[in-house]
Amino acid sequence: MELRSVVEFLEKKTILVTGATGFLAKVFLEKILRVQPNVKKIYVLIRASDVQSATLRFYNEVLGKDLFRIIKEKWGAQLNSFISEKITIVPGDIACEDFGLKDSFLKQEMCNDLDIIVNSAAVTNFYERYDVLLGINTFGAMHIVKFANKCVKLKVLLHVSTAYVAWESGLILEDSYQMGITPNGERGLNIDMEKKVVEQQLNQLKEKGASKKEITHAMKDLGIQRARIYGWPTTYLLTKAMGEMVIQQYDKEKFSVVTIRPTIVTSSHREPFPGWLDSGSISLDVNLCLLQAQGKLPFLVGDPMVVSDFVPVDMVANAMIVAMVTHAKQYNFGLNNIYQVGSSLRNPVKSGAFFNYCFEHFTKKSWNNNNNNENVSKITFLNSMDSFYKHMAAITRSFKGKDVDGDMMSSGYANFLTTLVKFSRPYLFFNGIFDDKNTEKLRMAVRESGVETDIFYFDPSLIDWKDYFMNAHLPGVDKVFIPSHVLSKL
Repeated sequence: MELRSVVEFLEKKTILVTGATGFLAKVFLEKILRVQPNVKKIYVLIRASDVQSATLRFYNEVLGKDLFRIIKEKWGAQLNSFISEKITIVPGDIACEDFGLKDSFLKQEMCNDLDIIVNSAAVTNFYERYDVLLGINTFGAMHIVKFANKCVKLKVLLHVSTAYVAWESGLILEDSYQMGITPNGERGLNIDMEKKVVEQQLNQLKEKGASKKEITHAMKDLGIQRARIYGWPTTYLLTKAMGEMVIQQYDKEKFSVVTIRPTIVTSSHREPFPGWLDSGSISLDVNLCLLQAQGKLPFLVGDPMVVSDFVPVDMVANAMIVAMVTHAKQYNFGLNNIYQVGSSLRNPVKSGAFFNYCFEHFTKKSWNNNNNNENVSKITFLNSMDSFYKHMAAITRSFKGKDVDGDMMSSGYANFLTTLVKFSRPYLFFNGIFDDKNTEKLRMAVRESGVETDIFYFDPSLIDWKDYFMNAHLPGVDKVFIPSHVLSKL
């Protein structure tokens, strides 16, 4: 395949980006605007009730980020006119049919003009309510496909999933999830049935006069139960997998559909500068290393020799761009249009090594002593939850009769730590390696094209992990999350 110029292809194209306030979507959006300012228009769908609220969120949560400083420096006084020309802010919600768009003219304009749809909208909280996760991650994907079918000249729909929907062991191939397929082989998974289960539970709770708090707890517990029935460790992964199942049912005669499966997305490797992280959310790996930095994570349930599959966010954004352009140009490129973007196959890093890098970095930070925190944790890996509970009990006994207010074993924090360990445990024992044959085909296409290799890089074998963690990722964590007002929320 001759890829030719990705930048040239993007010129005069019209793109819809959902989930525009999310970490990955922001990096994707910044990259498009920076390398191809002659893109025709980018519609950004932002969850909001009206244009004013959506606009406020865009300027505060997207354009207001340091991520866009190179674009701001380039355009200077013309920035606002550039943004108003290129960006159309769309208030809506993918949990609703047609995103709940109230402006019929805008909806028709989008259906007539869109060349590309990028769906990165998702709720990523592992322990969110089942009805919330199902509405966004599963039925949101259905609404995206239905809307895409109304677009008269759409070339490609790109859907962002997660590699961990394939919750298996050994070498995990870039295979699609067809409706009803589950990791443990349990039969009967059906999105309409799951919706009915949720509705029945909600109706029963309301009939009993359950409080909002009780309903929230019940919905969270229901999601975990349903996920474990079918073999996924979290509600998030169940709903993302069902989202993929919906995507696979699209009408293949109208446009290409591409699914991108990133692994654990971390701070930028190079662009627009090393170490950029989004302050809007704290991912599992960042949460764990922050707690380690405070001396509040003395042990984890997991295997230090397990590979933790990290991938910098700029590499994921580049893979997204190359994949969408490739499939817009060549309809049948790739085996099944699924691309796993990670590092476990070509450049693995072990969990124990990651936490050792964290320990080495945070023991050098002066903020730790200034905040009067405990010494940085040298994490001990435990092999079971029984061992974890024994350690917790021993530490609790050691504080008997002491003032433990604000201490790591205060009841509120102990509950938080227990929940965190339970949800992180599956990932710290996960022994799958993600194959990336399809993704390597994209990398080969870029290399063989002879152009823009340095612009759209996404080869994880180029990463020096120690250098990346010590000089980019962890300093990025310092910059974004170390202020006391953030740490105090943990």
